[in-house]
Amino acid sequence: MTTTVPRILIVGGGYAGFYTAWKLEKLLGRGEAEVTLVDPLPYMTYQPFLPEVAAGEIEPRHVVVGLRRHLKRTTVIAGKVTGISHATKTATITPIAGDETFEQGYDQIVVTAGAVSRTFPIPGIADNAIGLKTIEEAVAIRDRLTSNFDKASVLPAGPERDRLLTVVVVGGGFAGIEVFAELRAYASSLLKQYPTLAFDDTHFHLIEAMGRIMPEVSQKTSEWVLADLAKKGAFVHLDTQVKGAVDGVIELSTGEQLPTDLIIWTAGVMANPTVVRGSDLPVEERGRIRTRPDLRVGTDEEIVEGAWAAGDVSAVPDLSGGGVGGFCVPNAQHAVRQGKLMAKNLVAVLRGEEPKQYNHKNLGAVAGLGLYNGAFQSGNIALTGLIAWFAHRGYHGLAMPTWERKFRVIGDWIQNFVHGREVVSLEAVQKPRAAFEEFAARPRPAAPAADAPAPAEKKAEPVAAK
Repeated sequence: MTTTVPRILIVGGGYAGFYTAWKLEKLLGRGEAEVTLVDPLPYMTYQPFLPEVAAGEIEPRHVVVGLRRHLKRTTVIAGKVTGISHATKTATITPIAGDETFEQGYDQIVVTAGAVSRTFPIPGIADNAIGLKTIEEAVAIRDRLTSNFDKASVLPAGPERDRLLTVVVVGGGFAGIEVFAELRAYASSLLKQYPTLAFDDTHFHLIEAMGRIMPEVSQKTSEWVLADLAKKGAFVHLDTQVKGAVDGVIELSTGEQLPTDLIIWTAGVMANPTVVRGSDLPVEERGRIRTRPDLRVGTDEEIVEGAWAAGDVSAVPDLSGGGVGGFCVPNAQHAVRQGKLMAKNLVAVLRGEEPKQYNHKNLGAVAGLGLYNGAFQSGNIALTGLIAWFAHRGYHGLAMPTWERKFRVIGDWIQNFVHGREVVSLEAVQKPRAAFEEFAARPRPAAPAADAPAPAEKKAEPVAAK
């Protein structure tokens, strides 16, 4: 008699997906289940470190965790899940190479496809703005700003130099404020390398549609951050919307125009629409998969057997009472803890046990605002300045998955403290064939005609003996 090994399919290799697979490998016995993870990227990105990557404080490869390196017993498929038919328990996978899709069967499916940047139909945004959800975007931001300093350093004062040295960040949440403050600090450090440029030549603007920034912290802490940014020459436009960004000119609802070469979009996220719309799993009004407190898909009245969800793609009830609209907010803190519990609950169900409910009270919010500066809020406790910066690095340094990654990140911090941050742009790597194509396109000397006489051979003259 043969027994079928349960097949677990994990859709997405972000926080929740990676931690689910990582924990399953520790909990499952040999041959107890087959685990497959599908993601187009070969790594998980630790997104809280993206602002520091953009500011040149951490080496980009050190904030990503290789899936194949750390998931030894999980089958990793490089592709996207573009359809889920839970009725037949099959998923449609589109691999990153080739045009042929294929079907993957499963017994238990874990949907952790994460979120994507939420954009609005604003003219020019899609063509000119850069998001901050991926490591590639953080690297592009760092290289763009550094290259713009190189270009501006050889230009006379005027509109073109101002445009190159103007940075606009859209969105006043944690991600927007952190990258805004980090880039402001990075630009100030760059000025030491460019004697032809002055502090007043750089212009930093943050646009926020609401009347305040950082809703995760208290009003008092938010106001402290605003005052600190103002002292550093950064401008925050509250109650202001972006109306257009055509040809790199930001048009604001106030009528102001800001010519810029670097627009960073951090104005919210939305559940991965490709996975959500391509599945037959229940979805709530905000486009997230309906999820129970025990992380099974469904409601209190009805369970979708064999289906689980966690992270930004899911609507998980916040039993602690601290969520938004009764649900857990889409952040790394929840995704990591949900992924760990997901693995435990999956194993429990496979073994005929009852799953546990997810009940995690938010530990607080911590933000890095440039070297030696930060903000921390936990309940009524608020810290700012150097001590909050230490709290920021301490928390995220410990939260970074795997000791190997922790040591690499901490090593970068030590190197920067001793030698200073790296200020070289590698923007050319985005077009690696540019130099080759330029050389190949140069005209070459005409080849000699076939009937042309060969050049006379020059005879060596004897050397007189001394």
